[in-house]
Amino acid sequence: MYKRMLVLRFPPEITDKPIVCSLSREYNLCFNILKATILPGQEGIMVLELSGYKKNVQEGLKFLRVQGVKVKSVGQEIRRNDNLCFMCGACTGICPTRALYIDEDTREVIFEPENCKACGLCVAICPVRAMEIRFSTEKVLS
Repeated sequence: MYKRMLVLRFPPEITDKPIVCSLSREYNLCFNILKATILPGQEGIMVLELSGYKKNVQEGLKFLRVQGVKVKSVGQEIRRNDNLCFMCGACTGICPTRALYIDEDTREVIFEPENCKACGLCVAICPVRAMEIRFSTEKVLS
């Protein structure tokens, strides 16, 4: 299953059309709306995760652009707030890429962001919320 995190900007003249619904029906795509502000006659914005076969996702993105929707990809990264982390190690047991591990000499939790795939499992398990997801918008998809 291919997934994309997207920011969609709808021009005011199309906010009354069921465009996202068409992604599901016509392109066999699943979507999870994370945030949306869409009002009639005003520019709308939506953050969503789109998933399906890669070809269908690409065709769905093409459909959105033809409709006049501006599409941006959203990048995601994990950061650790060292002021909150008390080195309990809960995150190390769940990290699939070993971006988080315990240094055997110092017993500190080491975070190597370059090994992180931003799956977010550590964010969910951290008891003090020291692990955080940061989102950033990337270039407009063509």
